[in-house]
Amino acid sequence: MIPVKPAALAKRVRAELAERYLVALRAQLRKTGPGNGDRAQGLGRAALASGLATLDFARIHDQAVVTLAASRNFANTRGSIARIGYFFAQALIPLEAAHLATRKTNRRLQQRNAMLRAHTAELARGNRRLKREIKRRKAGEETIRQSSQRYQQLFLESQVMHRKLRQLTRQVFSAQEEERKQLSRELHDGVVQTLVGINVELSALLNGPSIDLHNLKAKITRTRRMVAKSVNTVHRFARELRPAVLDDLGLIPALHAYCKNFTARKKIIINLTAFSGVEALDISRRAVIYRVAQEALTNIARHAHATRVSVSLSGAPHAICLEIKDNGRSFSVEKTLRAKTFKRLGLIGMKERVEMVNGVLTIESAPGQGTTVRAAIPFHPAPVQP
Repeated sequence: MIPVKPAALAKRVRAELAERYLVALRAQLRKTGPGNGDRAQGLGRAALASGLATLDFARIHDQAVVTLAASRNFANTRGSIARIGYFFAQALIPLEAAHLATRKTNRRLQQRNAMLRAHTAELARGNRRLKREIKRRKAGEETIRQSSQRYQQLFLESQVMHRKLRQLTRQVFSAQEEERKQLSRELHDGVVQTLVGINVELSALLNGPSIDLHNLKAKITRTRRMVAKSVNTVHRFARELRPAVLDDLGLIPALHAYCKNFTARKKIIINLTAFSGVEALDISRRAVIYRVAQEALTNIARHAHATRVSVSLSGAPHAICLEIKDNGRSFSVEKTLRAKTFKRLGLIGMKERVEMVNGVLTIESAPGQGTTVRAAIPFHPAPVQP
């Protein structure tokens, strides 16, 4: 069996429908009574079933009318034109009904498409809002995660600082005990022994067998020297604890007196140069400079084995600069600050004192160049933050 192509099949179906339409229209013209539209509508339904459009069916109708016009005189046949029009109109009813249904369906489809577009737009807006919300929540989760990590880091750092603080506190207590023990030993070996000697001399004078003026004067002279030595020792302790000259006369006289006494005791030459404007500082800042100089010179005497030291006070635009430089042995500043020794406490004490008045302390030490301690103390305290 030879397959029929779709185009050939459609042409054959159209030819058959045209033949049926011609036969039905001829029969319609032969009738004398009212026309029956059932047969015409049946042809319309057949055309619709064959997939013909209204224009295609109108061409079949025109072809049938032309064929019939060759054998009939429509002008002289009463009612022929009306019958032809009625028949064609009846045949178009199924097509028009289908077209009307199609138009209604199209309108419904358009309405549904519009609704779908509106829903799609709303969904798109919802998706954008959802994406923004997801992004915001992710950013919030990231912030929370970073905050958690930061708090954990701060907690660990606080634990480390707490352990360091406890360790430093123990070292401070040990340093205080060591300083008290040294002070007690010096008092016992110096002042107490001298006072005991004075008491022995006075007892000898009181219980002597005879009064010899020459021996009496010698013993009184010796006793006076012992008293003067005790007085000097007590004065030295008082100056080291809190020099009265700092409060009464100022920083420069206090430093001069300390350096003079330090040179006499430690046999280290000190060259002191001072800027008179330093006395414009308040007493707390002058006390910080004095203590830093005192601690630096004490460290030099204990560890540096220096022979010369220069102490200078100079003025800067907004601060007083203290510089203490020696020609002694150098040391590793970082290593010393990390060590658990009393020497470390001296450096930390200087740093804390300077930072307490918003100053800056720097320490430099290099082989062959000795050690330099610099402290910059501002003239005025930093404003309190609201």
